[in-house]
Amino acid sequence: MSTQAADSIIKMEVRSEVDPLGIGTSLPLGHVSSESEVRPSSSKVPKHVEIYLQDDCLKHRFIRSRDTSGVVERPERLRAVKIGIAAAIARIEEAEGALKPSDTNVSVEDELAAALGKMDITTSDGGFIRARNISVTRSTATVDLLDNAAVKYVHGDIDGDVYLQNLKAWARDSEDNITQKGSEMPEGMPPLDLYLCPSSIDAIQGAIGAVCQAVDAVIASTRINSSTNPQRAFVAVRPPGHHCGEDTPSGFCFANNVAIGAAHAYLKHLIQRVVILDIDLHHGNGTQSIVWQINEETYQQTLESEQSHSGLNAPPPTRGPQIFYGSIHDVLSFPCEDGKASFVQAASTSIHGPHGQYIENIHLQTYSSEAYFWGVLYKEQYSVMLKRASQFLDSTGGPGDDVMVFISCGFDACEHEYPSMSRHNRKVPTSFYHRFALDTCAFADVYARGRVVSVLEGGYSDRALSSGAMAHICGLVGETVKVDERWWDLKNLINLEKAAKARKFVPGNADPEPWLARTSELLSHLDVYRTPPQPSRNLVPPTSRTLRERKKLSRNSSTPEVASKPSKDTQTLVPSSSTSVSVSESEAVSPLVAKKLPRVILHVRSPDSTS
Repeated sequence: MSTQAADSIIKMEVRSEVDPLGIGTSLPLGHVSSESEVRPSSSKVPKHVEIYLQDDCLKHRFIRSRDTSGVVERPERLRAVKIGIAAAIARIEEAEGALKPSDTNVSVEDELAAALGKMDITTSDGGFIRARNISVTRSTATVDLLDNAAVKYVHGDIDGDVYLQNLKAWARDSEDNITQKGSEMPEGMPPLDLYLCPSSIDAIQGAIGAVCQAVDAVIASTRINSSTNPQRAFVAVRPPGHHCGEDTPSGFCFANNVAIGAAHAYLKHLIQRVVILDIDLHHGNGTQSIVWQINEETYQQTLESEQSHSGLNAPPPTRGPQIFYGSIHDVLSFPCEDGKASFVQAASTSIHGPHGQYIENIHLQTYSSEAYFWGVLYKEQYSVMLKRASQFLDSTGGPGDDVMVFISCGFDACEHEYPSMSRHNRKVPTSFYHRFALDTCAFADVYARGRVVSVLEGGYSDRALSSGAMAHICGLVGETVKVDERWWDLKNLINLEKAAKARKFVPGNADPEPWLARTSELLSHLDVYRTPPQPSRNLVPPTSRTLRERKKLSRNSSTPEVASKPSKDTQTLVPSSSTSVSVSESEAVSPLVAKKLPRVILHVRSPDSTS
């Protein structure tokens, strides 16, 4: 991209459309008036939503003490998400007229028998789900942290895989270190923000595998010769990732799932432009630092290619991806809570074009009524993130087959989050997760052939997770289903929690509403945990891809290094595997040559200086 294109002015037009959901509230959408050719909107064309679960993610546990009362990032988070998924599917089936009268009288024994007999829960829903455009995959995809191209692209070190090797060692030796030293984490790392157990690596690798499996499926469904309906995906995995920098774990995060998914899309599917939209309560400082570094390298490669005087027959220069990172977050919360300049400045950065950077940060505000939230905050402030993303794509070529959209989907800004987590009262109503999904999908329909992969980040109270997931799935399904936002009002959420807790309905009690009975039936399918047998693990075939080169930070730089590294200046990393579970990766990618540029404060600091 030329500097002239980077500085071009994009005309923006904002309008409020007629409510497509029929629930009496206008839906503010940002539209771009662009000279680039835009495909007709396909928002009314059915899109298939694939939901990915990964049982290995339940293996990440706190073992330092039997007292887990202070641990909020826990395996039970995934069950709360599954409750929301089951409720969303049940409500959508009800709206589509697919519920049967017998659904109100199902025992838990019948549910379990159906779950084991009607479907192979290690792979897919087996046709049990009646909603026309939703299916669930219980993924067994996994990666090897030390032998995977996308992981190394994001987290690989200059002279080896120092951080990745350390991470594996910390988990492997966790029990011994707890016995000997009282903690499995190295000294200086926050003891409550980070924990590991021997099986945590399975969870981390499984989470990455499921994200990359979703990327493969979504892209395959949107290629021109695809015979399937375009897919959108929601990936319910843990531990989260958006606080993890290149080699700095932080805030429950050990590997940056979304950044790795973007790298996988680039390395395997030639996705050159990526949009990452982060709606977690907390700023994704790790994702932003990774995006900044990748954009920095890509920008330098672009400048060098423009300044070169290659012959007409010279091959086109190899260039890295361009990534837009946008975040809506509470700047008073972690990682900015202590007011450290580096974190607050990073969480407040807005830059679009100069130095090849495309970053937008928007601070959550308090609101006194939902009318004010939607009419003022969402319409005038929060929706700006999608407008900036539109500017980024228009200035880099407009809509195309090389575009992919990710959502870092944290539910901890939800109105139902623990007060201790959202103590600054910067919240959003539950319907935000529905409408933001609708708007993002409309954006992706225009620019990215509908490709959206949403990945779970934060969210810690059961009610925040279940209500947020329910609303978000309904938004990903799109406008083909008439959704009523009263589905997740407080009364219905309380009834949902009672039904999920009971898991069966006692004869003689008042008959439950059909959607509640159906939710209980679906939950018995989604919440059956079986550890995949080791021989069936989808370890991936070798690849000959060559990764980007990165230069070590100068010792006299004004910004501290994120972690100590060996003394060599550069070394190209050559991985021997990829993340695909279905598509070959024999194509080679030329090495990406990175020039040394000044570091900036947007990089994550080392663990000993992180709050």
